[in-house]
Amino acid sequence: MNICAPFAGIVRYHVAPGQTVTTGEVLATVEAVKLEAPVSAPGPGVVTVLSCEDFADVVGGDVLLEVSA
Repeated sequence: MNICAPFAGIVRYHVAPGQTVTTGEVLATVEAVKLEAPVSAPGPGVVTVLSCEDFADVVGGDVLLEVSA
């Protein structure tokens, strides 16, 4: 499943490819002017791909990473 950015900002990852994650675990954080939003796993799985580099600029709806069940 694709995990997308909630809004435009700078992405900071908290996971790495190959890492097993659980439901609700924070995968990344998107930061914009004085606003920080955690991006959580909707279900358990394994992180397969990080779509951007750490601290890259993203736009709302951009795919940040992929998690396979």
